[in-house]
Amino acid sequence: MTAFPNVYLTGFGAYLPGEPLDAEQIAQRLGAGARGAGLRARVLAANGIRTRHYALDEHGSVTMLNEELAAAAVQEALKDRDLPLESVGMLAAGTTQGDLLVPGFGSMVHGRLGGPPMEVLSAGGVCASSMAALSAAARAVRLGEHEAAVVVGSELVSRSLRQSRYEGDRVSFDAEFLRWTLSDGAGAVVLEPRPRPDGLSLRVDWTHLVSYAGERPVCMSAGGEPVAGKTWLDGPDVAGAERAGLVRLRQDVKSLPALFRLGLREYMGLVRAGRFTPDGIDHVLCHYSAEHFRGEIFGLLREADLMIDEERWFTNLHTRGNTGAASIFVMLEEAARSGRFSPGERILLIVPESGRYSLAFAQLTCVAAGDTDETAPAPRPVRAAPAVPAALQPTAVAATPSPLVAHEGDGELVRWTVLELARVWEDFERQVRSTPLVRRIDTGTATLDDYRRLLVHLRQQVVEGGRWISRAASNFSVEMFALRSAAIKHAAEEHRDYQLLERDFCAVGGTLAEIRGARKNIGSEALSAYVFHQASQPDPVDLLGAMFVIEGLGAGLVLGWARALREQLDLREDQVSFLGYHGDADDAHFAELAHLLREAVPDRAAAARVVRTAEVVARLYAMQLTEVDA
Repeated sequence: MTAFPNVYLTGFGAYLPGEPLDAEQIAQRLGAGARGAGLRARVLAANGIRTRHYALDEHGSVTMLNEELAAAAVQEALKDRDLPLESVGMLAAGTTQGDLLVPGFGSMVHGRLGGPPMEVLSAGGVCASSMAALSAAARAVRLGEHEAAVVVGSELVSRSLRQSRYEGDRVSFDAEFLRWTLSDGAGAVVLEPRPRPDGLSLRVDWTHLVSYAGERPVCMSAGGEPVAGKTWLDGPDVAGAERAGLVRLRQDVKSLPALFRLGLREYMGLVRAGRFTPDGIDHVLCHYSAEHFRGEIFGLLREADLMIDEERWFTNLHTRGNTGAASIFVMLEEAARSGRFSPGERILLIVPESGRYSLAFAQLTCVAAGDTDETAPAPRPVRAAPAVPAALQPTAVAATPSPLVAHEGDGELVRWTVLELARVWEDFERQVRSTPLVRRIDTGTATLDDYRRLLVHLRQQVVEGGRWISRAASNFSVEMFALRSAAIKHAAEEHRDYQLLERDFCAVGGTLAEIRGARKNIGSEALSAYVFHQASQPDPVDLLGAMFVIEGLGAGLVLGWARALREQLDLREDQVSFLGYHGDADDAHFAELAHLLREAVPDRAAAARVVRTAEVVARLYAMQLTEVDA
C-alpha cells in the first residue's frame, strides 16, 4: 500500500427527481389547504426557492427510494469520469434519513448499484453528513487504501412532509419552515489520487469538521426528545408516536443565528491558522437553507472584516432547493459543469448543520487535465479550545460576538489586532459561560445568595480598578499623551463605582460590614497583582488589552446578567444598579477604547503586547468568577 500526497475530485454527478416544481405545484404535491397558507407564503418568501424537485407524483405518491436517488447520482459521477463501478474501492454515503431503519444507508446504496465487494461507510447526521463522508474517503484514498472512491449525499424528505403527516396538529412556524424549505435530490463525487487526464480536477487541500454538541442543544430533530421515555421508540407502539408527532422533523428556527456565529468562530480560526485568506479564495460554495440567512452570514463576515467578495459566491438554492446532505455536491456538480472553475483557482466549501450544531469546511484547488504538480498546501492544525469538564459545559446561550469590530478604512495593524482580540474574546466568553455562577444565571437557577456573593467578590476588583488605571496614567510618557489623558479620565469615572455596588448589596439583605470585611478570592488576588505590575511599567500600552476584556464584559454580557437576575429573583432596578450601570456605561467606555486601539497603538510589537495582556486578564477574570463558588 502506497500513500499519496494528494487526492482529487475527478468526477461529478447529480440527480434531481422529476420536473422542477414551482410554489403552487409543491403545495399540490405535499397537500396544503387554507390552514397555514399564510405561514407557507411567509416561508417561501424568506427562503427564496423558486423551483425544486420531489420524488412524488402529482397525487403525492412516492416514485423513488432515497437509495435510488443516491445510486443515480453515483452513476452520473462515474459516467462523468468514465470509470466503471468495478474500479471503485470505497463508497461513502451521507443522508439525514435512509429508507430503512437498518441496514445502513451506504450498504443499501451499494446493494442498489451492485458491483464488486468494497468498503462502505454510512455517515449519519444532517446536512454535513456528506462532508463527513468526503473527509473519510479522502483520507482513505490519500493513504493508498483505494485507487478510487465515490462519495454521495442524498435526501428524500418530501414523503415526510406530506399533509397526511400533519393532520390534527397545530400549525407552527418551526414545522412549516421545514415543510416548505426541504426538497429531494442527490449529488456525488469521485475521488482519485491523481488528476483526471481529460478535464478539470479539484485537489482536496484540507477538510475541517467540528461538532458543538458538547455545549449546544438539539436544534433540528425527528424522533421526540433525547430523554428516556420520550423518544418515538419508547411508547407501546409506533402508531402512537406517529399520532403524537414524534417522528416529524422539527427545526428551532430562532436558534439558527447561533449556528452562524459558531460558523464565524470556526471561519476566523481557519484564517488565523493560515488555512486560507479571504482574498485568496476565488469561489465560495456555502450551503444555507434560505436566502434570508445569506444576508445574516454576509453581515457577520463584513463585521469581522473577513468578507469574500459577494460575486465569488455560488448557489443554486433558488432552482434546486435545499437538498440537505446533497446540497454541497449538487452545487459543486453544477458549478463544475457550467465551466465556472479555472486551473489555479481555489474553492471554499462551507456546510453548517443545525442538527446539533456542526460545521464542515473544505478547500479545493482547480487542477488542469493531467497536471502532476504536487504542491498542495501542507495541512496545518487548528488550535483547539481547552477541554471543559462535562459538569461545567455551557448551556445553549447564544454566543456574544466580540464587541470590537473592524471598520472600513482600518489599516493592516488594526485589522490584525481586531482579529486577534476577537479570538481572545471567543475563548474568554466560553470560559465565563462555563463558570458555575454564570451557568446558573444563564439557566435561570441563580439564587439571591449567588447574587450577593457575586457582588462581594467583584468589590475588590472594582475598588482597585481606579487605582491601577491611575498608576498606568502616571507611567505614560508625553509621546503617549492621548493614553495618559484617557486613563486619568477613566480612573475618575471608576473611582466611586464600588459605592453603587455596596448599595446594591445592602438592598438585597447584606451589610456594609460584611462586604467591606470580605477578603479577595484567589482569582481577584491574581488579577490585581498582574494588572498593577503591568501598570507600573513604562508606557503600559498593553493595558488596553485588559480594558478590552473588562469593559467588553460590561458591554457584552453584564447588562444581560442584570436583566436575568431581575427576572429570576424579582429584583427592583435599584437592587441591580451596579450591573445595569456598567452594562450601559461600558458601551461608552468601549467606544473610547476602540478609538485608542486604532489611534494609539504604535506598531505590531505593541499590538502583540495588547493581545497577550488581554489573554492573561481573560484567564484571570474567569478564575475570579470561578472562585465565587470556592
